[in-house]
Amino acid sequence: MRKIRFAFAGFRHAHIGDLWQRAQNHPEIEIVAACEEAPDDRLLDSLNIQPTHHSLQNMLDTVDFDVLAIGDSYSNRGALAISALSRDKHVISDKPLCTTLDELTAIKTLSASKNLAIGLMLDAREHENLITLRHVLISGEIGETATVSVTGQHPLLRDKRPAWYFEPGLHGGTLNDIAIHAMDLIPWMTGHSWNRIQTARTWNGKATDRPYFQDCAQFMMVMDNGAGVLGDVSYLAPDETGYAADEYWRVLVHGTCGKAETSLNAPGVRVATDYDKHVRLLEPLPKSETGYLADFLSELRGNPCVTGLNTCSNLTATSWALELELTAARHHQIT
Repeated sequence: MRKIRFAFAGFRHAHIGDLWQRAQNHPEIEIVAACEEAPDDRLLDSLNIQPTHHSLQNMLDTVDFDVLAIGDSYSNRGALAISALSRDKHVISDKPLCTTLDELTAIKTLSASKNLAIGLMLDAREHENLITLRHVLISGEIGETATVSVTGQHPLLRDKRPAWYFEPGLHGGTLNDIAIHAMDLIPWMTGHSWNRIQTARTWNGKATDRPYFQDCAQFMMVMDNGAGVLGDVSYLAPDETGYAADEYWRVLVHGTCGKAETSLNAPGVRVATDYDKHVRLLEPLPKSETGYLADFLSELRGNPCVTGLNTCSNLTATSWALELELTAARHHQIT
């Protein structure tokens, strides 16, 4: 079987290092090119990557590849995806895929008309605690999902994040950046799809010397069964402990006959039904041996996606995240 040829476009965020490592170690993949037009030596050194090209246009025009892996700054990703799809290439990207609905519409149209796959690095479905929580919810152990509270606050890490984060127009919004995980995760865990956005708000609270950078972000949504969802994905977690905090990707679900909650750093999933005398701690189910890359490759081969991530779900999550940004922008204009 011929290997799938990956070309990497941009190393502007450390996330892309995860895909680089997975691709390097995958027997079905051959990395044929890596381009960075504005090298950050600290990041490239930390990822142990040596670019083969310093012109994206030159790489796209001269390299024979099957998949474009995108890790450029957020505002550049949509155009790169459109360029690759126009060349009949599949796309896999760090999230977010793009920063405007116009870009998303073009991506959807090209993907559908050319039968090309769109992958996203949405790795939350691989976490054992969230897999266990999904099992509880889908089984009906706490009844029908009624409310969901999700907190995905991140540390701002102002001195460590790439400088482009804080330049006007390059980031594209905190909801699009972080809430997309919730847009994907909550339907997967509950078995319900999104119905509508009730409200969303972003504002500048911490990086006050960059007032255009909306580092605080909250939203309220409704699912197709009427369940209400509250979310906070602000860049307000403490810098040194934020990723280790109990509330880092904490999900609390109340059902019609109980509740279940966990987080990425929890020891398991806490469950209590109406009939329990005490809260039970469920040991996490085994960590998924597959993930976003495995699902992407399965889709390319025409096989079922193990965790359910596919072009449709990735584009749907992206659409909702972008709609949250627009809702927040309208709220900002009104107030």
